[in-house]
Amino acid sequence: MITPRNILVIRIDRIGDVVLTLPIAGIIKKKFPYCKVSFLTRNYTRPLIENQPFVDNALTLIEENGKIPLLKNIRLIKSLGFDSCLVVYPTFKISLITFLSGIKNRIGTGYRWYSFLFTHKNYEHRKEAVKHELEYNINLLKFIGIENNFSRKNISFDLKVNSNAELKTEQLLSDFQICKEKPMVIVHPGSGGSAVDLPFARMKELVLQMAQDLDVDIVLTGTKTEKELCEKLKIDMKVTNMAGKLELNELIALISKCNLLIANSTGPIHIAAALGKNVIGFYPKVKVCSPLRWGPYTEKSVVFQPEINCNDCTVSQCEKLNCMDSINIKKVFDTVKNFLILSETK
Repeated sequence: MITPRNILVIRIDRIGDVVLTLPIAGIIKKKFPYCKVSFLTRNYTRPLIENQPFVDNALTLIEENGKIPLLKNIRLIKSLGFDSCLVVYPTFKISLITFLSGIKNRIGTGYRWYSFLFTHKNYEHRKEAVKHELEYNINLLKFIGIENNFSRKNISFDLKVNSNAELKTEQLLSDFQICKEKPMVIVHPGSGGSAVDLPFARMKELVLQMAQDLDVDIVLTGTKTEKELCEKLKIDMKVTNMAGKLELNELIALISKCNLLIANSTGPIHIAAALGKNVIGFYPKVKVCSPLRWGPYTEKSVVFQPEINCNDCTVSQCEKLNCMDSINIKKVFDTVKNFLILSETK
């Protein structure tokens, strides 16, 4: 068994993926209190780990013109003297960098052609989606003597809000005259394209019903490229479009203030779950996109899937048959009301 003293956790993909890797830091610290834990991420996901109390060092992958320079990254990692690393998201270049950096214990998948670069190989096919992505991540810790006995009841993400971002967010809410006394519902209608979304017409139907029947503030969030999409949902005075106005730190701060977040399978849904917020998610019946693997990892969530029967569904089939259109918005709206009632009683 490996006893790490200076370990590097590598996750260089997207927001949700990094969020679902965060619990690893606290779990390692609990088992090995004196072990130094570092995370390597891309620059745009760095805010997720900067305020994580169990991450000693937040490293940013060096990228130049969209490429990853080998020598510069090797020098960076080698200079920090890691004895172990977890390559949670494997690519050939990242795996080669850890090998050439001289890290003694390199934990990664056993199913890639370049798996010979790892000293400890994990044999699990994530594409089979028999458990949650977070559980796949934590299972890598078995090589340092930590067994996966965690669940939605006892997991801790330790995602913290940046104080400066919180002040900026409060000012933004004030500028938009969003009342603190009213419940806030965040709707994030876009996604990164990794799954199949709820059709725009159904999302619009839900936003309209909430605006007409509930005394709430509805805040739309998204990237700059999703600003136009969100503007089409600004169908009532109760609806505010903040798409493109928030950096990641500020989005985290905003989500920390909401009563409920509604989204497709995308990064903000995992931020909300990590912050202990009520979550409603929309997921297709596609195995690789399933909520079993990618759903919000919290007991405070309800996931809606197509109500039509289909077997061995694929993304292309789901889009062709417009499966997501079968989600019953009345049921979703009833769930919204139940969540808001629960949040008012706390």
